[in-house]
Amino acid sequence: MTLGRMIRFGAVGVLNTGTYYLLYLLLTRFLPYLVAHVCAFAVSMVGSYFLNCFFTFRTRPTLRKFVLFPLSNATNFVVTTAGLYVLVALVHVNHVVAPLTAAAVAIPITFVVAKLVLVGAEREVAS
Repeated sequence: MTLGRMIRFGAVGVLNTGTYYLLYLLLTRFLPYLVAHVCAFAVSMVGSYFLNCFFTFRTRPTLRKFVLFPLSNATNFVVTTAGLYVLVALVHVNHVVAPLTAAAVAIPITFVVAKLVLVGAEREVAS
């Protein structure tokens, strides 16, 4: 079952990354790249929550999980934001390519934390 979840998580991640990236590209036309990153990240996180509840982990969404999910992804946010900054400001990678590289590094960490929040929280309620 974990392999299936990992594959579904990857599919949700690809969709979520595409959503984030399109929003990021759109918003960078009007906002500085880090502000665009934060806005696109926040919007795509909401979609990711519901897709991961229904599709990846097949669990019922709750207000508690909804609140914990973004908090659990703080690591993802820090890794992608720091990675984006390092890649653009220090390594001079183009700001159009850098978010994809930073996101790839954060994916395995996010899976573990999302599983703990979405499935672990359900076990606590059921106990």
